[in-house]
Parts: sequence; C-alpha cells; structure tokens
Amino acid sequence: MCQKIIEWGILGLIVFSPLPAASVYEWSILTIQLAVLVMVAAYVLMTEKPLIDERLSDSLKWPKALFFGFFVFLVIQILPLPKSLVRIFSPNSYAFRERFLPDFSNTEFISFSLIPAHTLRDGLAILPYFLLGFLIVRTVTERRQIIRIFYALIGMGVFQAVYGLFELYNKNPRILFYEKMYSLDSVTGTFVNRNHLSGYMEMIIPLGIGLAIARVDFLSLMDLRWRDRLLRLSEKNLATSLLISLGIIVMAIAVVFSKSRSGLFLVVFSFILFFGLMLQFFRGTEDQKRRTKKIIAIGFLVIVFLSLYIGIEATIERFTLDKLLKEGRPTYWANTAEIFKDYPIFGSGLGTFPSLYPDKEEGETLIRLYHAHNDYLEYISELGMVGMMLLLGGILYMLVKSFLMWRGGRQSEIKALALGGIVAIICILIHSLTDFNLHIPANMLLFSVVISLTVVIASHKRTETNT
Repeated sequence: MCQKIIEWGILGLIVFSPLPAASVYEWSILTIQLAVLVMVAAYVLMTEKPLIDERLSDSLKWPKALFFGFFVFLVIQILPLPKSLVRIFSPNSYAFRERFLPDFSNTEFISFSLIPAHTLRDGLAILPYFLLGFLIVRTVTERRQIIRIFYALIGMGVFQAVYGLFELYNKNPRILFYEKMYSLDSVTGTFVNRNHLSGYMEMIIPLGIGLAIARVDFLSLMDLRWRDRLLRLSEKNLATSLLISLGIIVMAIAVVFSKSRSGLFLVVFSFILFFGLMLQFFRGTEDQKRRTKKIIAIGFLVIVFLSLYIGIEATIERFTLDKLLKEGRPTYWANTAEIFKDYPIFGSGLGTFPSLYPDKEEGETLIRLYHAHNDYLEYISELGMVGMMLLLGGILYMLVKSFLMWRGGRQSEIKALALGGIVAIICILIHSLTDFNLHIPANMLLFSVVISLTVVIASHKRTETNT
C-alpha cells in the first residue's frame, strides 16, 4: 500500500502540477507540499523498502552531501548570529541592518539573510522537490515504473500542446481554470508565460524521442535487412511508437507557436544534441553509422520543416531586431549582478530578490520585477558563492555522472531512455540563462523528476536485461 501511494503520488503530481497555471498560486503550491509529505510518510512507514542498485547508491553520495549542505546553509542564512561575525563575512548585510534596523546599537544578533522570513518560506517551498527526487531514486526500481512515468510526462506534454493550440484560436481564451490575460497571440497551454511552456516542452520532447527509439530498439534494427526490420517493427507495436512520434511533432509545433525564441532554438538543439550523441557513441560499423545518419537526418528535417512551415511568420516576428531591443533582460541582469557584488559570499538570503531589486533600478519603473530572467544570477545573488556551489554542484554532478554511466552502457533501451533525460536536463539548464523556469513550481517539479529518473536509468547494471 505504501509503495502504491508513492507510485500514484508521483504520477498524480506530474499530471496536477502544470494544470492550475503551472501551480504558481499558494493553494497549488500547498497541494504539492502536502502530497509530497504524504508520500514521504508512506516511505517511512514501509516495512520493506526497495533495494536500489549499488551503482546508483555510489552515484548519489556526493549529491546527497551537497544538497544536505545546501539546506544547512539555508539554516545558517536564517539563524541569528553575532553581528561581529556577520560584519566579517558579509559587511553589506551588516551595513544594511545598521542603516535600517531600529535600535541597532543594542542588537547583539543579526542574520546573513536580510529577510529571514522570506528565506524560510522559499526554503520550505523548494524542499518538496528535493524530497520528490529522493523518493524517485529510492522507490522507482522497475522498468514498468520508469515507462509509466515516461508515458505520463509525454501525455501531459501532448495535452499542453493540443490545449494551447485550441485556446490560441478561441475567442475567449482561458488558462484552464483562469481567464487568459497575457500572450494572447501565443500558445501557452496552462502556463501564464510562453517561455515557461517552452521550458516545460524542452524537458519532455527529448524524453519522447528517447522512448520512441527505446520501444523499437532502433539501434539493433540497423543490423537487419529492410524486410526483417519491418517484421521486427510490427512485433514491437509500431502504432504506439508512431503515436509518440506524432506527439513529438505536435509539441514542437506548439513551441513554434509559443513564439519563444529560446524555446525554438532549444527544441532544434535538443534534436541535434540527442542524435549527435547517439551517433557518437553508437556501436556499429561505418556503413551502419552512415545509414543511421541518413535516417536520422530525414526524420529531423521532416519535424523541423513541418514545425517551421506552420509557424514561420510568428517565429520571424519574435526574432526581429525591434523586438530584441525593446526587452529589458540585459538591464535586469546587470542590476542583479550588482546585488551579487554586494553580498558575494553568503548572499542576501533566499527569496529576497524581489525586495532588493527595486533599489538597483534607475529612474521610474512601471512594473515590479519578481525574477531576474536568469535563474543563475538570481540564485547566486540570493545564495552567494557558497550556497550556489552547493546547489549547482549537486545538480551538475548528477548530470555528469549520468552521462558517464550512459556512455559506458550497452543495453540500447537504457541508453535511449537515459539519453532523453540527459538532453532534457541540458536544455533546461541552457534556457535558465535567459529565463526563470526553475522558479516555476510545475517546471521545478518536472526538473526534479527528470534528473532523478535519469540517474536511476543510467545507473542500472550493464548486464541487467529487464530494466
């Protein structure tokens, strides 16, 4: 029963998280937190916990230490410390309190975080994503569980694409439960921001490619004649693989109509990276590699041509110089970098960016900026170098370790599925340079699922046959 609660809880969160406007509202965030809490309780109550692969356990030693250190760091940011100690390690935090804190001369203790309540709030908000990743690596041990999660993710991606395209031509467009007020000329699915929809798709499209290739065991087919290939394909339920391929095309079209420049670039990049890595480490003769390249090139060109042909006008419009010059991202980044310069070691405190940013703006502004449109700059301004190294170090270690294990793997199904996850992680990490996808609950949850699932898949033993 406890195992079922966790399994269905993971699938339920995958389905639920993007639906209520990407779960950006407090009630939906609370729902995710409570669901993860129930799942963690179920895991604690399990009398016989699933055994995990030894390679997986070894792969997670450093990430566990780094992520544990990250949450210890957040506690240090919040804790009242002797103000003389804060003055040494964060002189600007000391100066800020000296300037604005009433009766500062009689205060003995202050914190590194300028707003400890916000740091506590945001720390508790991101904790469920780490716990969800922990539950996945500890309980997703069988092939059927992995494939079920892949189907759920791809199903939600196709739903977002179809629903977004439907609402694009609706006279009274909605975001499922809410009236659509922004980006009326773009596909956003159930997301408020088109860039966040494209970030969501960037993580799912590579998974779809990996699953489609894994289902037909594409790499092993290259050793067969055409007649034998068709016979083998018919035995592997070709219709399902074709539906997955059609879903990939629909998702790619939705990204084009989202008019997200980063999204369009990264979808094309994901195809190139996926098949480039697959060919680079494909074990076969030179003739087999040449034939594989031709098949992949044809498939890639068909998808890109269809996507661009259908939405070419929208794509060109968003890439015009006038549009680029009117956007304020470079200014946001420069101002956020100034915050980091003020609090370089321990940061200003997780969750403090919206409160500190207005002080860095020059002149009047018509909007209040809640995010820096660059996840790395925003996190490093709030966490400083210490917190950022712990957080980003754990993520990059998991990515690199997954890649190294994938590169040495031999079973084609595992390689295809794991490669889909690796490419998805790389794409969203690149997109985070120009947006704040990893501050959106639905995308942060998806990222947690993908990176933890990728490590699980990549770490299975090479000799294992039913994974």
